[in-house]
Amino acid sequence: MTVANTGRLIIDFAGTQLDASDLDLLREPEVGGAILFSRNFESRRQVQELVGEIRAVKVDALICVDQEGGRVQRFTQGFAKLPSLQQIRRYVDANPEQTQAVLSSLAWLMAVEVLSTGVDLSFAPVLDLDECSSSVIGDRSLSPDADRAIQLASIYLDAMHIAGMATTGKHFPGHGAVTGDSHHEQPIDTRSFEEIQASDLRPFVELASKLDALMPAHVVYPEVDANPAGFSRRWIQEILRRDLNYSGVVFSDDLSMQGAASAGGGVDRAKAAIEAGCDLLLVCNDRDMAIQVQQWMADNSVPGSDAVMHMLARRRWTDSEIISDKNYSLANNFIKEIEESIASV
Repeated sequence: MTVANTGRLIIDFAGTQLDASDLDLLREPEVGGAILFSRNFESRRQVQELVGEIRAVKVDALICVDQEGGRVQRFTQGFAKLPSLQQIRRYVDANPEQTQAVLSSLAWLMAVEVLSTGVDLSFAPVLDLDECSSSVIGDRSLSPDADRAIQLASIYLDAMHIAGMATTGKHFPGHGAVTGDSHHEQPIDTRSFEEIQASDLRPFVELASKLDALMPAHVVYPEVDANPAGFSRRWIQEILRRDLNYSGVVFSDDLSMQGAASAGGGVDRAKAAIEAGCDLLLVCNDRDMAIQVQQWMADNSVPGSDAVMHMLARRRWTDSEIISDKNYSLANNFIKEIEESIASV
C-alpha cells in the first residue's frame, strides 16, 4: 500500500548531489520535500539527476524552486533567461496588444522548463505591489497598481495551470510597502488594515480562486497583529481562512530568515507557524535548525498534512514537447524583444 506523504517540512541541500546526512533527513516522515537553490544547479542534466536522487528516497517528495525570472532565477544554463515581472509589465505597457500573448507564453515557458526537470513547483508569482521602497521586492513585482497587477497576474496564473504547475502567490498580505529585507531584518508596515485592504491585499483576494497556495510575509503589521503575518493567527486563520474563505495551501516563508527571529529559535518558529495555520514549513540555509524542527515534530507527534499532494506537478514535459509547442518560439521571441527594449533605454 502506498502511503501519502504527510510531511510538513521542506528542506534544502548544500550541493549538487545528496550526501549521507541529506539522505538521512529526507527519509524522515516529517520531511515532505525540498527546495533547490543556485548552489544545487550546474546543468539541466545534473538537476534532473539530483531530482532522481531525491525521488529514489521519497517518491512523492514536493520539489520546489524560485524560478521567477530576473534576479531570482535559480536554474540558468540550458534554461531561457526569463525577464523580471517588472520588465514584462513595462514591455506590455508599451505594447498593449501583446499583453495576453506575452504573459501567457512567458509564464508557460517558466513552468514547463521547471517541470521538465522533475521539479514540481516554482514559487510564483510575486503578487506584492512595488511601492518603489522595498529593497527585496522591487522589479520582482508586476506593478505598483493593484488593478494592473491583478490583470497581469491572472493571465500568468492561468498559463501556469495550463502548463500543469500549481501556483503560489507571495508574500501575503503584501511586502512591497516596506523598505526592509526580511531575509536580514524585521520589516514593519505601520499602515492600518483598511489601507492594506484597499491596495496590497487586493491581488490575493481577487485572485484567490487561481492560487493553489500562498506564502505569508515575514513582515509585522502592528495595526493588525503584533506577530509577523506567517506567525499570525489573525492574518492566516481569521482574515485569510475565515473572512476570505481561502482553502488553498499555506507555505511558511523560510523560517531561518531574520524576519522570523521574533518568534524565537527554530522550534519556536515552527510551532508558531503551525499554530498560526501554515501547512508546510520551509527551513533553508540552516541544517541544524531543520534537524531540530524535524525532531520536535517527531517527538511531539505533530500531525501531518496532505498539502504536499495538492502541490505536486500535474504534468511532466519532455524537451521535444516543449520545443514543438507554439508557445516556445513565441516566448523566446518575446524574451529577445524585451532584452532589446531594455538595451535601447
